[in-house]
Amino acid sequence: MLFGLFMEAYMHDFNLVYITLFFVFSLAFSAGPLGVLNLGHLKSTFVSSSRLFAHEEGLITLSIKNVSPTTSWSITLYGEEDSIHLPSLKGESNTLTHLRYLPKKRGSFSYQNCYLESRYPLSTARLTLAIKEVYEGIIYPEPRGKTLEAFLNEEETHYGEEKEFDGLSAYDGSQKLTHIHWPSVAKGELSVKTFIKETQTPNLVFDFYKAGKQNEARLSQLCLWVLACEKKHLPFAIKMPKSYLSTQKESIDEILTILATY
Repeated sequence: MLFGLFMEAYMHDFNLVYITLFFVFSLAFSAGPLGVLNLGHLKSTFVSSSRLFAHEEGLITLSIKNVSPTTSWSITLYGEEDSIHLPSLKGESNTLTHLRYLPKKRGSFSYQNCYLESRYPLSTARLTLAIKEVYEGIIYPEPRGKTLEAFLNEEETHYGEEKEFDGLSAYDGSQKLTHIHWPSVAKGELSVKTFIKETQTPNLVFDFYKAGKQNEARLSQLCLWVLACEKKHLPFAIKMPKSYLSTQKESIDEILTILATY
């Protein structure tokens, strides 16, 4: 377009073309300082995120603060796998934004190489501001395997007998056939009756080697049971190969971290 305008101005000496070129170059030269003012006053820091599990999409949270009294426009945040557009950031304000992240494996990880981009005004110039901070976190094993209810059904003699009726649930193959709720079957819904257990032992005890055939499957299974116990507020212990974990000594996050870094 610029080349065409130059040719038009040279060959035909149109004043309108000269005026157009003047505005184009004025906008181009002013885009740099305007972009710096738009982007240069932003401060970004990582915020402690929610738990992240392998092969499950999670969120990386950042806090973006505008320390200038003027509003910043058309800012885009780029992460390792995701980006998000922020239409405006008001002066002297702070906002939380989230980047989607899909962990490939468990263990410690670093999230870095994030940056802010400004194309203000009118996408004439592209300026970027690197976020030098690095987020260090833990990826927990993928919670997958047999449900806690199925485990309790298999260990019924050890962890207690059925005490009282506790409603219906969907049949997943692990429940006893005697628990099938036949009126539901007649309606076309395969449901089973669930019962509250009368627990005879104070703690549930999970064995690492009995949780699966391979280490990754064992860790995934134990992670699923830990989360289920946390949800139900049940105390438990885990017999690991070289240690014994218990909610009486370790917190849930500490136990999950040990599983993640095993």
